[in-house]
Amino acid sequence: MNIDLRLLRNLDKVLVLVIMALIGVGLLVISSAARGYIGQEGASGFVLKQALSVVLGSIALLVILLFDYTEFGRMANLIYGVNLALLAAVLVMGKVTNGAQSWIGIGPLHIEPGEYGKVMLILTLAHVISRMERLESIWDLFWPGVHVLVPLALIMGQPDLGTGLVYVCMTAAMLFVAGFPVWKLLLLGGLPVAGVVGWVVAHVQWGVWIILDDYQIKRLTNFINPMADVSDSGYQVFQSIISIGSGGLWGKGLYRGTQNQLGFLPEQHTDFIYSVVAEELGFIGGVVIIVLFTLLIWRILTAAGQSKDRYGMLIATGVAAMISFHVLENIGMTMGVMPVTGIPLPFVSYGGSSLITNLMAMGLVLNVGMRRKPIMF
Repeated sequence: MNIDLRLLRNLDKVLVLVIMALIGVGLLVISSAARGYIGQEGASGFVLKQALSVVLGSIALLVILLFDYTEFGRMANLIYGVNLALLAAVLVMGKVTNGAQSWIGIGPLHIEPGEYGKVMLILTLAHVISRMERLESIWDLFWPGVHVLVPLALIMGQPDLGTGLVYVCMTAAMLFVAGFPVWKLLLLGGLPVAGVVGWVVAHVQWGVWIILDDYQIKRLTNFINPMADVSDSGYQVFQSIISIGSGGLWGKGLYRGTQNQLGFLPEQHTDFIYSVVAEELGFIGGVVIIVLFTLLIWRILTAAGQSKDRYGMLIATGVAAMISFHVLENIGMTMGVMPVTGIPLPFVSYGGSSLITNLMAMGLVLNVGMRRKPIMF
């Protein structure tokens, strides 16, 4: 443990301010979205739960800052074991929500191990890659591949396609930064994508068995033409597009979005919260959110570039990939240009596990940045 207060001189204050701004916007918009979801009387409960998650996540962030991030590398095997144990526990005693067995109930609390697994996978995969002397051939990917495929298989067993895609995206980004040839990375990425597309087509055309549920298949294929079935599989995206378009330049005003407040927009406090932002705060509000996320990712990549070692660089890169994929996929699906996968908008969507995970990830990035260079007297 390293509790040298002089390290605070290296704290990325811009990153901290951006995180606070996104959380603040999230709490504000959740207070409106929850009204449309459960009514005005219960909206405060959602805000209080989210605020509690902010407190818990902030405590986790501060605890992470107390340790030199290299100590997590020395605990990589333990962290990896905990990750696999939690993911396996979901398949045994998990709670099914929206067709996926992703949650574990502990008394009044419900946690989503797949979310916390993102941070744990970043820490352990970064450790595996950083210890490799060469990373050039396909065969060099054997151990990193096994390391990722085991938790990925447990995730897809739930099945949770969105989280699985995040795992793949983080892995690809970390391999790229570690120096793995781009053309080989594209080949490795293209083959599974082609295989999945072919599998989905075979399922739709000839009824071939597939691990995904029918509603997930419809989500994946519906974004090609969201207007084809607006009363069923395309309903969410159709209502989201109406919400975003009706907001205009400045929006209808907080608590005044008709799509949101009248309950036409499904999952408005979680997956489709960006639609609420665009409807009630308008194009300007939507752009502000995107600018904040751009600043966030820029500061994370800055920490990666300034890291004192390869392990820190890979940790920050993994976090940048995780946040980037969440933002692109979430905002894209609300506009009908990406498939609906249940990916939340970081710091803004309602959800304790997601928020705490993101704050833990930010703690790792701040940790890498704080220890980027020796402290001088």
